[in-house]
Amino acid sequence: MDTATPAVTVALHDGTSVIASSGQVDARRHGELLLPAVDRVLAEAGTKLDAVTDVVVGVGPGPYTGLRVGLVTAATFGSALSVPVHGLCTLDGLAYAAGQEGLDGPFAVATDARRKEVYWARYEDGRTRVGEPAVDRPADIAEALAGLPVVGAGAVLYPDAFPDARGPEHVAAGALAALAAERLAVGRELLPPQPLYLRRPDAQVPKNYKVVTPK
Repeated sequence: MDTATPAVTVALHDGTSVIASSGQVDARRHGELLLPAVDRVLAEAGTKLDAVTDVVVGVGPGPYTGLRVGLVTAATFGSALSVPVHGLCTLDGLAYAAGQEGLDGPFAVATDARRKEVYWARYEDGRTRVGEPAVDRPADIAEALAGLPVVGAGAVLYPDAFPDARGPEHVAAGALAALAAERLAVGRELLPPQPLYLRRPDAQVPKNYKVVTPK
């Protein structure tokens, strides 16, 4: 599952292929949409939640509010089912999907970080990221990414900085699951299910906050 972008996306993978998936794009309703999506996917696959052996969750980077919905849900499932919970970079899922659709490297991935910024990373190919994800203004990285295709909604939002925008725009849980299955099959350790925020949340405690205690 992944809620790091406006896409609320869930998939079920049997270790070989995706057997059911769901995805909706709605930046304001992650909490409302995620569990019904899980129910739909399980019903489509004709299976029960207790059949799940591992949980994979996109860890971002992404905005605080949406990202934590998926992470908390994944942690809850892991605890209730006593199964491992694995983290995977959301940008890696987008890169993997682009590679599966035929995009050869090198290229970059960019998602909307709001505040006129993008979360981004550079890739040699659909499976190989170069360096760590970052958050920047598009104009500040346009020269560094000049000549490269850029995958994701961040590229679509800023065509002046990223003239060669490519799909998919949003991550799909099926791609995350397939990439995770590949890595687990060869013994690669995935990320801990901890958020990649890359910056402070928008909500802050007001300065000079006065604590009022009852007498």
